Amino acid sequence: MTRYSIEPDSGSRTSKSRGSHLRVHFKHCREITHHINGMPTTKAMKFLNDVLAFKTCVPFVKFTGGIGGTAQAKNLKAPGNRGRWPVKATAVVKDLLSNAISNAETKGLDTEQLYVSHAQCNRAPAGRRRTYRAHGRIGKYASQPAHIEFILTERKEGVQKGDDMDVEDKVKITKKQAAKSRFVKIGGGTD
Repeated sequence: MTRYSIEPDSGSRTSKSRGSHLRVHFKHCREITHHINGMPTTKAMKFLNDVLAFKTCVPFVKFTGGIGGTAQAKNLKAPGNRGRWPVKATAVVKDLLSNAISNAETKGLDTEQLYVSHAQCNRAPAGRRRTYRAHGRIGKYASQPAHIEFILTERKEGVQKGDDMDVEDKVKITKKQAAKSRFVKIGGGTD
C-alpha cells in the first residue's frame, strides 16, 4: 500500500489511483491534473478524450514560458490564451483516471456520482543521461518524470433547504453600513 499526500475520511466513499516515476513531462501533467481537479469523472474523461483528438487544449496556467496562444485556450479562460495538446501526458493521466474509476466500480460506488476530489502531480527524480557537445564537452540530458495521484469521491445527495418564515423581516445592509454601526467615536467635538 502506498502513501497518498492526503487521506480521505474513513466514512467517505472514495477510490484512489496512483502512478510513480512516470516517464512523462512533469509540467504537462501538472497542468492537466490542475485543470481536471474538481470535475465530475465523466466530464474529465470527455475532456481528456477531446485533448487527444485535438478538439480542445489543456490551458497552461503556471508553466507558460514560450507557450503560444490559441483560440481553444481562450474558450477555457486561460491567462494569455496559453494552451497546448500534450498527447503523451494526457494518455497517461487518462489511464490513471480510468483505473481509479474501475477501482470505484470494484468497491461498489456509483460511477455517475464520482468527481475528482484530489488530483496532484509531483516531480520525480530526474532520469539523467548525457549528450555530446562541441569541442569535446558533454552536457546533461535529463528527463523530468512525474508522480501522479487521484482520489475520486462519490457525491452525496443534497439536503433541501428548510422553510424560513422570517425572510421578509430581515433587512439587508451593506458592508459599509455594518462598518458604520461598529464605529465608535473617540474624543471631543460637537456632534
